[in-house]
Amino acid sequence: MPEHDDGKSFDPRQLRDALATFATGVTVVTALPPGGKPVAMTVNSFAALSLDPPLVLWSAQKGIDPYSDFVASKHYAVHVLHAGQEELACHFARDIDDKFNAIPYTSGIGGLPLLDDFTARFQCHTERLVEGGDHVILLGRVLSVEHRPAEPLIFHAGRFRH
Repeated sequence: MPEHDDGKSFDPRQLRDALATFATGVTVVTALPPGGKPVAMTVNSFAALSLDPPLVLWSAQKGIDPYSDFVASKHYAVHVLHAGQEELACHFARDIDDKFNAIPYTSGIGGLPLLDDFTARFQCHTERLVEGGDHVILLGRVLSVEHRPAEPLIFHAGRFRH
């Protein structure tokens, strides 16, 4: 059990279960690393940070693919998913070599792979990487934003919800 400055300890499973009570939206983050092929992952750690300047953030787990590709990329796109896109979220959460093999996309800023279907999409320039334990926080300046009103896809207690 992890020890903390206050001397208290807890079971990591208890922490995980408690965190799962917080409902989040579901996103797919995409990038085009230097000299590489498009990469993507499903993420629920996306958050707004600032309106002026326009900043957002998300976190990537260290040591898993395509972590190093996102860290090396100068840009990324966050696609907020809508209800009915559970299959797409699961697709990009899998460990697949070429995640874009059967997924249509267009090119955005800096060659970013952009998904066609979303409720909101943010094209961002990576401003800063911040260490955060077993994750790194990617702080990005929003360069372009699009929004299509739709019912959101929600993740809560280990399951997709509407």
